[in-house]
Amino acid sequence: MQTRIREVRKAKRLTLAEVAQRCDPPTTAQTIGRLEVGLRTVSVDWLNRIAGALGVDASDLVRVDERPDVPVAALLTASGAEAPNRPMVLTPPRPASDMLGLRVDVSQGDYRAGDDLWLQRLPPERFSEAEHRDALAAQGVGGFAFGRVLSATPSAVTILPLTPGGKPVTLADPGWIAVAVRVVRTL
Repeated sequence: MQTRIREVRKAKRLTLAEVAQRCDPPTTAQTIGRLEVGLRTVSVDWLNRIAGALGVDASDLVRVDERPDVPVAALLTASGAEAPNRPMVLTPPRPASDMLGLRVDVSQGDYRAGDDLWLQRLPPERFSEAEHRDALAAQGVGGFAFGRVLSATPSAVTILPLTPGGKPVTLADPGWIAVAVRVVRTL
């Protein structure tokens, strides 16, 4: 099995030692290095441990022929567009099972008409993670509130709409909250 462990680790700017320490339980940098280059067999257990350490899904660490990677032609730096020092690829995003979508019909805040937002649902015990982020919250049957979350607990969420002059809205016992994690914009 061909893995992308090294590519993902380098894209996240982590050393072998940092990944090794983040594994549960921790391991050695040498072991991570051997797994990266194929000197040691990568089991499903190792894939899951390393994925957890890198904060990605285990499937993101495996090369899949039907999921094309996009080669990186250049990096946009403070000096302008420059060639990368080593080959790099972009992996097309894959939705997780807890993802929802929001299509922007009218520009608001940082979002333009035509943008698609990928939202990750949070369980009530994690609602506080939505604070100071843009999120969509369920409000009754078929109703929603979207904007910057000012405060969030399992029993109440306060959202500031992105429209100019919008007043904060407090939702009691929201059914769910989903935070914006990705914007897909066609240029």
